[in-house]
Amino acid sequence: MIRDITIGQYYPVDSLLHKLDPRVKLIGTILYIFSLFAFSNYYGYIVAAVFLFSIIKLSKVPLKFILRGLKAVVVLFVFTATFNLFLTPGTTIFEYGFIKITIEGIITAVLMTIRLTFLILGSSLMTFTTTPNNLTDGLESLLNPLKKIKVPVHEISMMMSIALRFIPILMEETDKIMKAQMARGADFETGGLVKRAKSLIPLLVPLFVSAFRRANDLAMAMEARCYRGGEGRTKMKPLKYTRRDILAFLVLMLYIAALVVINRL
Repeated sequence: MIRDITIGQYYPVDSLLHKLDPRVKLIGTILYIFSLFAFSNYYGYIVAAVFLFSIIKLSKVPLKFILRGLKAVVVLFVFTATFNLFLTPGTTIFEYGFIKITIEGIITAVLMTIRLTFLILGSSLMTFTTTPNNLTDGLESLLNPLKKIKVPVHEISMMMSIALRFIPILMEETDKIMKAQMARGADFETGGLVKRAKSLIPLLVPLFVSAFRRANDLAMAMEARCYRGGEGRTKMKPLKYTRRDILAFLVLMLYIAALVVINRL
């Protein structure tokens, strides 16, 4: 695995998934997300699970790294499961006042949680096996037809690339400022909501100053290199479809076809 020092992300360069064209991965991820909500029987979950864990195996990304992405959406899982558990009509198995739990509600809550889990894991695979540069290049290539209606595709992709690289830098900067302020006696953890909000001011002010300074330095560096947008620009590594990309499309189509057949059973 190699490490992108700009964003602190590791990439398994020897995996088949890393070598695929980013456009294939973007299209595949979008189709996979839609497919998770297209089937209505239990066989569809089996097919989706087999497909997902086969791709995880091919990616050579440790499962613990992928599972980390679930921590950020635990609240969403709880909210979705609770919403389906108490508001789905059906055969009542428990009732207390306005609270009513049905068999159908339990089944719906479990199945929806599984679908969301598959969605997060599948989406995480793309970010774990695709560098930000490749991701934005693939997105720009897919959006190229929009140039005919005067959409600034290159500029949008450039902004996304810069944002992806600035997020971890700002997170690291936030951690440094917070530790420096705590060393000076700042307290970010005690007190009520108003006190905690006020305690964030010594953190946010230097963070915004640092962010604007970095943005200004980046703008000056781009101007010094004569950056004038996407008009007339070429790429050092243009994207090209290979035999493995065609094979990946065929596997994806087989997966979609299997879900369509199973959904009609």
